[in-house]
Amino acid sequence: MWKEVGQREMGRLASHSFVNRIKSNRISSLELSNYKEILSAHKGAINSLQVDLTDGRYLLAGASDGSAAVYDVQCPARYEGNGLVAKHEKIFVIDKQHEQGHKYAISSAIWYPIDTGLFITGSYDHFVNVWDTNTTQVVVNFKMPGKVYRTAMSSVAKSHMLIATGTEDVQVRLCDIASGAFTHTLSGHRDGVMTVEWSNSNEWVLVTGGCDGAIRFWDIRRAGCYLVLDQLQTQLGRRPPVLLQSSLKGSTSKSIPDQSSFLKARTPQKKSAYGNGTKHTSIHNRTKSSMGQRQHPGMLSSHDRATAHYGAVIGLKVSEDGMYLLSAGSDSRLRLWDIGSGCNTLVNYEATRLQMSKGIQLAVTQDSSLVFVPCMTTVKAFDIWSGRTSMTFRGHYEKVNCCWFSSQDQELYTGSNDRQILVWSPSHPVHAVEDERGGEVLMSNSDQDNWSD
Repeated sequence: MWKEVGQREMGRLASHSFVNRIKSNRISSLELSNYKEILSAHKGAINSLQVDLTDGRYLLAGASDGSAAVYDVQCPARYEGNGLVAKHEKIFVIDKQHEQGHKYAISSAIWYPIDTGLFITGSYDHFVNVWDTNTTQVVVNFKMPGKVYRTAMSSVAKSHMLIATGTEDVQVRLCDIASGAFTHTLSGHRDGVMTVEWSNSNEWVLVTGGCDGAIRFWDIRRAGCYLVLDQLQTQLGRRPPVLLQSSLKGSTSKSIPDQSSFLKARTPQKKSAYGNGTKHTSIHNRTKSSMGQRQHPGMLSSHDRATAHYGAVIGLKVSEDGMYLLSAGSDSRLRLWDIGSGCNTLVNYEATRLQMSKGIQLAVTQDSSLVFVPCMTTVKAFDIWSGRTSMTFRGHYEKVNCCWFSSQDQELYTGSNDRQILVWSPSHPVHAVEDERGGEVLMSNSDQDNWSD
């Protein structure tokens, strides 16, 4: 670390590079925190975790006992261990005893992206509730046709306040907080929808993963999905950087004709050659399909039935730049997709075992270099581009269901069937030193100076 500080002081290291190196060093030293503990208020498995997107301070958790709780992860309730272990208790909890609480398991709990005044819970009791954080009362609720598996709101949306919901029904429903009604019903999956995820680069694009093994992309301004991912449609390697793409395009623009101009030049020739225009029509249709335009949603094709996994899609995560999609399936496979081309990038993630009974919540680092995946009783951090296991986190006693990475503090939060919420923080060693009276006192490295004897 001090080497980077010296390089930064001398101007040899740019500010953003300095920040990235510090964050990378902190992430590489993640371990079970010995100075921060969250006291779980739940009596069932932890199914969902999220730190608010505005302050990065409040952790929202949903559990299978029908409870939802909020924890302050910045300001502890008390200290133990001579003031070195911070205990973080619940600010409030909503359970079955609450007059408006859920009757069955909460499968998804998310914050309203704009501020912490609202949060949303989805449950197996077929309801999606929107809660006022200050009064802990339901502002509006939505009745679903089946169990709610996952809810999501766009973090980049400026034109809508829609909650995407995946349920055991085949249709994806979009709920509008402002009107309290359903605005869209998206049809295409042939089985329940286990997970939903909004794009990080386009407020109108929604990604859904179903029990039918399909991953579908939707533009909610249009009817029908516009892309179905096919695991057999592949491209090897990572997409070139944007600057490289633009330079290649400029250097080859004179030697290689643009595809659209080529088609425009060929079309009139075919029309004049055949006269009746019949051949022109077939070429035009073929051109539309080759250019990747979607067919009418009522027309089923072999591409429409393509699958991304051989089992249910149980987890989705869009990279921070919105260019790639990570998917996890009950076939115990992880896949990385190039969103622009819709191709499987063929990254071979090391063998792992994923649970099959319910969805899991993935997490990625801010630079999208690592993905955290719940793998039975452990959480594994995979290098996104090589597929190798970077770290393995062991601490839970039962299956891990969810994880959330806080880019503000470089901390990882995980929830499990053992009802515990564990905190994984950058290494913070503690040493024992003697005080003036001869007794031992615990002191962390951050509290020590470098010049004392």
